[in-house]
Amino acid sequence: MQINFWNKQIETASRDEINDIQLQRLKKIVGLAFKSEFYKKKFYKAGIETPEDVKTLEDIQKFPFTTKNDLRQNYPTGLLASDFDDVVRIHSSSGTTGVPTVIYLSAEDMDCWTELVARSLVATGCTKSDIFQNMMTYGLFTGGLGLHYGAERVGMAVLPIGGGNTIRQVKYMQDFKTTTLHITPSYLLHIHGKLDEFNTKIEDLNLKRAITGAEPHTEQTRKKLEELYNMPCYNSYGLSEMNGPGVAFECVYRNGMHIWEDGFIAEIIDPETGQVLPDGEKGELVLTNLTRTAMPLIRYRTRDLCHIYDSDCPCGRTHRRLSRIMGRTDDMMIINGVNVFPSQIEEVVMNIPEVGTNFQIVLAKSGAIDKVIVKVEIYSKMFSGDASQLDSLNKRICEELKASIFVNPAVQIHEPGTLPTFEGKAKRVIDMREEI
Repeated sequence: MQINFWNKQIETASRDEINDIQLQRLKKIVGLAFKSEFYKKKFYKAGIETPEDVKTLEDIQKFPFTTKNDLRQNYPTGLLASDFDDVVRIHSSSGTTGVPTVIYLSAEDMDCWTELVARSLVATGCTKSDIFQNMMTYGLFTGGLGLHYGAERVGMAVLPIGGGNTIRQVKYMQDFKTTTLHITPSYLLHIHGKLDEFNTKIEDLNLKRAITGAEPHTEQTRKKLEELYNMPCYNSYGLSEMNGPGVAFECVYRNGMHIWEDGFIAEIIDPETGQVLPDGEKGELVLTNLTRTAMPLIRYRTRDLCHIYDSDCPCGRTHRRLSRIMGRTDDMMIINGVNVFPSQIEEVVMNIPEVGTNFQIVLAKSGAIDKVIVKVEIYSKMFSGDASQLDSLNKRICEELKASIFVNPAVQIHEPGTLPTFEGKAKRVIDMREEI
């Protein structure tokens, strides 16, 4: 099997060399974090007075965790550690209550991020001879742009097509002889179901590999995709708080995602106690970004559940590997790669005067595509008018939900008392999706 490296010296460094890099970068990033108002207060409160308190890698456990709520409460600039003049990129993701989370990147940060993504793509076998069709969303979300810049650095020809418009996607695959896709697994399944409609066969395409991300999926889904397309599908991991994609990536052996440990310190903790767990035990992933100077994040709780493999990989890379994401510790839903919180939906429907006090969210599958059905009870007087009033209300709820969650839901209107009620905590979300 052909094994390529982007930076072989770093990718195959000894454990002692990786530890030395991490310690030096941790000391530097903690020093920069002291420049943000948020961390200055947080560190002093924890009894950490100077960056010199970091003597060993184990000292990272002295630092308090950072959470998504911290980012929201300090929006927009509370975690900024550099002059605003040094910022060249701002990314943002939606929040549960209308308050987004935001990250800032300097030119140096962009370069480091792009290097990690380039390294990730080469680990999957990509070369400058490949044609890269980027089918992820562009804009404030990090997925599309992150892989775009990394692919360009490798020297690949990039088609920045974005998501949707399936017939055009397939046409471009044929016209430009696309070899590499960046896509959600659910959309890749959906496209296969459309090929007959487009009079296209897999043999008509020049695909060599797919980079899948943005939504968790099982090994069974990966195997199904590989059988359908007769090509390898590579799992990847990233999150906007850590720049985006490029935190961890599979190599050609597809046996776990290499965490780029010169860029991040990864810990697995017990989500209840916060205690650090040994490699191999399942827990919540906590990450420290070691290279972002504009907005350092120390011990960020991702809420993602997984474990770490510390066994050797046949590819020769020495960076430890992350398992598939096995779930989350919060209630976030991932809908075709878009993060949605139930509270976002609640905020919208409860602000509509005609809506009563009860609603329910149903997640289902239509082929390979996730569907969101929002069931709402409305007041009885709304049923005394003509049907056009209900149609108008349904349309208005759909439009307001789509504007908030960036997903197009189906809305079902119900009479009062017809949806399930609960004593105690309501079960608002019914997930009927079955793993394919």
